[in-house]
Amino acid sequence: MLQDKISTSALEQAITETITYDKWLQLTRELVVAGQPDSENPLDPDIPSGSEAKIAECVAEKLRALGLEVSLHAKVPGRPNVIGTWKGNGGGPTLIINDHLDVYPAGDPVAWTMTGGDPYNPTLADDKLYARGTSDTRGNLACTLLAVEALKSAGIEFDGTLHCVYTVDEEKHGPDGAIYLLEELGLRGDFEITAEPTSWTESNGDWGIGIAVAHAGNCLVELRTEGSKSHLWRPDTGVNAISKMTKLLNALEGLQFRYDAPHYMGGTPPMVAPTRIRAGEPREMQFTPSECKVILAVVGLVPGMTLASVLKDIEDRISELAAEDPDLKASVRQVPGSLFVPATIEVPENSEPVASLARAYHKVLGEEPRFYRKNAYCDTIRFSHAGIPSVTFGPGEDGWPPVNEYIHTVKAVPSTKVLALAMLAILIGSKS
Repeated sequence: MLQDKISTSALEQAITETITYDKWLQLTRELVVAGQPDSENPLDPDIPSGSEAKIAECVAEKLRALGLEVSLHAKVPGRPNVIGTWKGNGGGPTLIINDHLDVYPAGDPVAWTMTGGDPYNPTLADDKLYARGTSDTRGNLACTLLAVEALKSAGIEFDGTLHCVYTVDEEKHGPDGAIYLLEELGLRGDFEITAEPTSWTESNGDWGIGIAVAHAGNCLVELRTEGSKSHLWRPDTGVNAISKMTKLLNALEGLQFRYDAPHYMGGTPPMVAPTRIRAGEPREMQFTPSECKVILAVVGLVPGMTLASVLKDIEDRISELAAEDPDLKASVRQVPGSLFVPATIEVPENSEPVASLARAYHKVLGEEPRFYRKNAYCDTIRFSHAGIPSVTFGPGEDGWPPVNEYIHTVKAVPSTKVLALAMLAILIGSKS
C-alpha cells in the first residue's frame, strides 16, 4: 500500500495538495446549476415535492468516474437517492459521508440582486459565491466529492468501507430519503459525517467551521382560534379570531418550554416561529373572521422533548390565557402530514467521528474547532436516531440568508482538507 511506503505527514500532504480552490469553485458552480429548479423542495407538507433525478445522475456519474460502485434507490419515481461505495480490504469500520440533493425554493427571482435575477446563476463577488444551494448545500457536496477524489489520487487502501450517500427529500425531513434508506433498505455504518452548513464568522472577521456534535429537534403545529362574525362596522358585537390569535401569539413568543438543561449546549432555546397565517373568507371583508389559523415552527428542541410535551406546554399557556379572557377559544395540533423530529444526544468529543475531525481541523487550521448543537434539521439526525454516531461539518454558512444565499469561498478548501484527513484517519485508523 502507498501509505506503507511514506510517512503519515507525507501522505496527508499528498492528499491535501490535490485539493484546490479552482477545482472546488468549478465543481460547485456545476452542482448549483444541475437539475435546477427541479429539485426545489418546500417543507410545506401540502405542497408537492420536487424531483432530484437530474442532480442525482450528475452526482452518480462523478462517483462512477472516481471508481466507486454506484447504486440509485428511489422510494418514489423521479427521486433517486445515490450511494457510492468504496470497499476496502474488509474488517475495518464503515464510514458514511452524507449530503442532500434537494434545495429550498428560491422564491421571487427579482429579489436575487446578487445573481442578476437568476437564483441559479453562481456569481462570485469578493470572497462569496452567491446562488441558491451554495451554502445549503451544493458547496458542501462539492467538498465531499473532492475529498474522495483526493484520497483516490493518493492511492490509499484501507480495511473499512466508505459509503457516499446523497439523499433526496432532506428539506422535508427525509421520508423519501434518509428515513427510507435507513428503515426500509437497512443502510448502516459505524460512523457518519454530514457535510452541511456549520461555519461561522465573527463581526471582527474571525471565522471557523464548527462541528455540530448534536442537533436540535423541531415540529410544525397549527394554532386555531375561534370567534364570532360581526359586521365590519360593529366589531364590538362579535369576537374577532385574528385579534385573539394576536394575543395568543404574543404570549407564546415568551413561552418557557420544559426541557432538560444539561442537553442544551448554548445557542437558542426552544422557541416558536409563526410561519403562516390564514383567516377570513374571500368576498367577506365586510365581516370580521370567525376563525384564524397559524402554523408555528417549534425549533430548538432538546433531548427529552416530545410532541406530547410540546403540545402540552402550548395547551397550558392557552388555558392560562383563557382563564383571563373567557372569549379566547383556541386549540393546537400537529400540522397534518408533517413529521416530529426529536433532538439527538451529543457525540462525545473524544470519540469518532468527532475525534478525527477535530485532529484534522487542528492540522489544517492550527486551532481547535467549536463544538455545538445545531438548530437546523440535517439528515445527521436520522443517522443518529439509527444508532450511528453522527456529526455535521461543512463550510456553508450556518444561518445563510434566505435570499442572495452565499458561501464564503475561503472556507471551502480548508473544509475539504479537514474532511479528507478525517476520512483517512477513520478508514485506516491513524491516530497521529
